Amino acid sequence: MNSMDSLDQGENDRRLSSPAARRNREPILAVLRSTLPGEGRVLEIASGSGEHAVYFARHLAPLCWQPTDSSETALASIAAWRESEALDNLAAPVHLDVTGHWPVLPDLAAMVCINLLHISPWAASEALFAAAGRQLPAGGVLVVYGPFRRHGEHTAPSNAAFDDDLRARDPRWGLRDLEAVERLAGDSGLQREAVHELPANNLCVVWRR
Repeated sequence: MNSMDSLDQGENDRRLSSPAARRNREPILAVLRSTLPGEGRVLEIASGSGEHAVYFARHLAPLCWQPTDSSETALASIAAWRESEALDNLAAPVHLDVTGHWPVLPDLAAMVCINLLHISPWAASEALFAAAGRQLPAGGVLVVYGPFRRHGEHTAPSNAAFDDDLRARDPRWGLRDLEAVERLAGDSGLQREAVHELPANNLCVVWRR
């Protein structure tokens, strides 16, 4: 989840824009290019404004990109971005609350989750990895991006300040210990394949079923 602003495209434009999404999309794309399979459907959890969805769908065809979110405002933004871009491999967004019902996608090949774990209760992390272990095919990947603590310590002063801000806003939020998340993954039958250090003290972590 990122801070999002409306585009200055007229009062009827439902597209939202996230500065963070524009900054991090290229480093994340580089990881996805080296990680995702060549075909199938990618389920993006918490797609936010939808800018990542259109950017990744454009650059990763013929993969089919399936955006989701639990926010009706976000879903409207994703739909508006999809309409403006007219990409054949970008599916219509669907409502998904990670702690609720998950859609069954027969051609699911991978899951991507960007900036969710630290802006949600721990139960959302538990639900995400349980669903990945349940729905991904053998060899399928889950890619998670965001800030983490490592070995109980923050990796940068800016991350520590961000963590304090998140917990002040909601005590259920906060940067997660990567080791604790790895235990969730292991319990769900996923093995960590790679940890990529990306700009602004974020990690892109790849797990494979």
